[in-house]
Amino acid sequence: MAARGELEKAVVDVLWDGGEPMTARAVVDALPGRELAVTTVLTVLSRLEAKGLVRRSRDGRAHFYEATAGREEHLATLMRQVLDGAADRDAALTRFVGGISEQDQDALRRALDGPDQ
Repeated sequence: MAARGELEKAVVDVLWDGGEPMTARAVVDALPGRELAVTTVLTVLSRLEAKGLVRRSRDGRAHFYEATAGREEHLATLMRQVLDGAADRDAALTRFVGGISEQDQDALRRALDGPDQ
């Protein structure tokens, strides 16, 4: 059985990749290589909803689920949260930048320069 975090990540990845609200059954069907009950996925979706990562809507009798933010927005939020936890932000940023590839450093420079550069 997958760890809770792994299954939550797999479920939210399906929602991001789907690009539109999905039923729990559709999420189960889209999870590659997993034999899961719909009730298991409903539990995961409920946890993700409680964490604010997923929203649920109803259409007739069916419930539909979608991610509250896009993948990149979510990852940026996680990065800010980690940085906010650093006692020395300058040191954390310096170590981060020192550990990323030249391509990522170039992308970071472009992002910092803004669209006008």
